This record gives sequence, C-alpha cells and structure tokens, in this order.
Amino acid sequence: MSTRHTYDALRSAMLAGLVLWTAVGAGQESAGATEASSAASLNDSVRELRQQIRELQAAVTEIRSEAQQYRAETTELRKELQAVRGTGGAASPSTSELATGTTAYGPSSAPPADDRDDHKMQHAATLDEEYQLLSGKVDEQYQTKVESASKYRMRLSGIVLLNLFSNVGAVDNTDIPSIAYDRPPGGSGGSFGGSLRQSQIGLEVFGPELAGAHTKADLQLDLGGGFPRALNGVNFGLLRLRTGTMRMDWEHTSIVAGQDGLFFSPNSPTSFASLAIPAFSYAGNLWSWVPQVRIEHRFTLGENSNLLVQGGILDSQSGEPPVFDFYRTPQAGERSRQPAYATRVAWSRNLFGQALRVGAAGYYGRQSYGFGRNVDAWSGMTDWDLPLGRQFSLSGKFYRGKGLGGLGGGIGRSVFFSGDPGSLYTQVRGLNSAGGWAQLKYRPANKIEFNGAFGEDAPYSADIHAFANPQSYGDPTLTKNQSGLVNVIYRPRSDLLFSAEFRHLKTFTSDNGTYNADHVNLMMGVLF
Repeated sequence: MSTRHTYDALRSAMLAGLVLWTAVGAGQESAGATEASSAASLNDSVRELRQQIRELQAAVTEIRSEAQQYRAETTELRKELQAVRGTGGAASPSTSELATGTTAYGPSSAPPADDRDDHKMQHAATLDEEYQLLSGKVDEQYQTKVESASKYRMRLSGIVLLNLFSNVGAVDNTDIPSIAYDRPPGGSGGSFGGSLRQSQIGLEVFGPELAGAHTKADLQLDLGGGFPRALNGVNFGLLRLRTGTMRMDWEHTSIVAGQDGLFFSPNSPTSFASLAIPAFSYAGNLWSWVPQVRIEHRFTLGENSNLLVQGGILDSQSGEPPVFDFYRTPQAGERSRQPAYATRVAWSRNLFGQALRVGAAGYYGRQSYGFGRNVDAWSGMTDWDLPLGRQFSLSGKFYRGKGLGGLGGGIGRSVFFSGDPGSLYTQVRGLNSAGGWAQLKYRPANKIEFNGAFGEDAPYSADIHAFANPQSYGDPTLTKNQSGLVNVIYRPRSDLLFSAEFRHLKTFTSDNGTYNADHVNLMMGVLF
C-alpha cells in the first residue's frame, strides 16, 4: 500500500468518525431528560472518537513526513549512483583536494589502473547497498506496522545467531565457557557442537509525552535460560528475561526503572561468541542484569564535550543460586533489608570521529548471613573508551572491591565460610578481589573489525586461605581466572554478520593446579 493510499484510508476513517460523531450528537438532542444515563454513555463515545481522530491525524502527519524524507534521500542517492555508473564508477575529487594536490592516493599522483578499477567497483557497490537500504526504508512506509493494544508505536528487533564451537580441554559451559577445569578421567579431552540459544528478541514501545518527557519501554529476551529435561534438550533453550526498562527522557535528564545492566559498569568486550553471558564474565568483567531505579543528568561542557552523572538504587545481590525453582527466597543482600547504592560520573567528547569516554563509579551494598553476621560489599571502578586514531581504539575496565560475587567479581563468590553456613558458630569472611580487562579494536573499514582482549579476576589470597576448610556457594578452590580472545567480525550488510573467535582460558586453584582450555567459535547472525 502506498503512502498516498494510507493517507486516503486514514482520511476516510476520520470522515467516518465525524459522521458517527454527528449522528451521536443528533441522538443526544432527540433524547429526553429522562435518558441522562444514556447521554453520559454517548458522551464517553464522543470523547473516545475525538481521541481516535487525534491519533489518526498524528499518524498521517508522521507517515507523510517520513515518506517525504526517505523519498528525497532516495532521489539524491539515485542521481549519484547514475552519475557514478555513467562515468564508469569514477568519483571526482573535491575542489580542496585538487587545490592542495592531495587526493586519496597521495600528492598529485594518479593511482594505478588496477587500483582505480578496484576503487570504482567498491564505490559503486557501496552506493548500491546504500540505495537498497534507503529503498527498503521507503518500502517500510507501505508495510503494516507492529500493532500494540495501547495503539502506541512498537518496534520489533533481534538477532538469529548460530554458534559452532569446539573446545580443547574441560570447561564449565561448553558453548559459552568462563572457567577451565581439570580434564576428567576417561574424557575425550574436548568437545564440538552447535547452538542457537544465544539468539535474542526485543520489543521497544514508544509511549506518550508526559510532563515534558518522552516515554519509552523495552523488553529483551533470549533462549539462554537453561534446558528442559527432555531428549536432545540441549537444543531447546528456554526463554529467559534479560532486561526490561521504562524510561522518561527530558532534554538533559532521564529516569530509568526496571531490570537493566549495571549502569556503573557499562562496557564489555566485543564478542558474538558471548551474547548470552558477556565476555570475560568471572575474568574481570563486572556485569549483571539487576532490578534498579536510577537518575541520569547530562551537562554540556562545550561544543564537543559533555558530562554524565548517574545515581540509583539496585536489588542487592550476592550471587547465591535460588533455593527453589518456583518459590523466591531472599538472598543475603535482600535479607539486609536495604537496597544497594551506586553512582557514576563519565566525561566524553568527540575525537577522530569517535566518542572518547572516561568514567569512574562506586558501589555499596550490605549482606546478611544470619546470626548478626553482616558483610559490607563495595567496589570502586573505572571504565574507558579511547580512540587511537580513526581505525584503532582502546577500551577496558578495572575494579577493586569486596563481596562482589553477585556482580561476577571474586570468580562469582562474595564470602567464604569456616564451616556449615547454617551454623551459629560458623565465621563469615567477605572476599576481596581486584580485576579488569582491556581490548584493542582495529577497524580498517566499516564492514570489518578485529578485536584482541585480555581479562583477569584475582581474589585475595589472604581471604581464600583464612580458613582451614573453607566453604562457599561457588568453587572455594579457585584462586585466579584469566581469559584472552581474538576475533574478527565481518558485516557484508547491516543486517548480516559473520564472525570467528579464538579464546584461551586459564584457571588457577588453591592446590597449585593450573588448568587451560581453548575455545574456537564460528558465528553467523541475521539481525531484524
């Protein structure tokens, strides 16, 4: 259906609504005073029709505006594409390039014939792809939008991701490994398999304007919620909630409520081998999806510089697994009867056409393990994203804290017990730890990038060896965990990607055993 036809249909609907409105008004005039209750009902119908007409008018305006914009962009791109094809794909240098004698190939020197042909073909291919993308956007105006019960605009998105993986050595999770273990007796020494359980789906709803703020909500799900106890159950990943947030955004201030990632620890290494769990989990990357309420305020410091200040409260988590499958019992952080608190300050500016960002954050939460045994969990951390020219960038994170098992610190452990955790006489000791990760990214072109990263989580030896026979809700023998990766990500189109990754894991234990494992992952994904 064309935009014009959509407009005519909407106009017809408005005219029908007006006719019905007039009929309702005539019915009201003919009704007597004894039909007051019926008149009230008709008034409600009139108000509802007025609201529907306003919504239809807004929809018409939006559709016409978007269609005109995309039509203009498509026309300009079509002219440029025809000009390039008419000249054999050659792009004319700019006036400034000719004046200075510095073209893309060097000062006043023409490229070799083969280079010129390659450049022409690449430029024409790029224009072809951009033309197809813009044409798709125009065609999108002719499609029926995703409809919600509230009638507000909704957007569906996600990724269908296939991972083929191979392991050499024993790991905790064959398709998304985080920790290396000793090889079991009689084992084959590795594994090979495939999975689609890292595929994701998301819904985004754009709500009305309220108190001058734009409202929005989103929900993100994946299939990483475990496996059913059925034949070949490893292929039937269970649906799992990742994040779900509601936002109110003013010009400089935002209020966010729901379940979201750690706003005070925002970045993670780039990897499509680890979407269900962020890369370097339990190897220096603090992360979690936590119910929270936060406030953000943005200060403009200059033309290319700004400051972001964030603060909020979170569900205090200690990393303990649930006791029951269906009944929720409080964890140690929730038994403290208070939330966790966090704040972050980040400065950013544009550099080499990229965003330079440096942030510092703090976190505090109390944990109660019964019988008056309390542990103060805390962390100080910093994160950075530094452009090193137009093709390179360096990003990373560092933290130092205590009792951070719920955020992935301490290799997933917050405390150590001297014996039975349920006993009155058992001592509890908070686990101190430090860690972080760093990643170097190289993007020689828009469609391809290379990443190399390393991360480490190092709990304090004094806490691990404080008790003769320590217990914890994680493996008490782990003393350090390291992980390194290299990958390449290729996007031939904006909705299609291919990637290959190699990862090495190294885990140290208190009995002086050191375990190594290698993981190779090949990926194909289609975004929608």
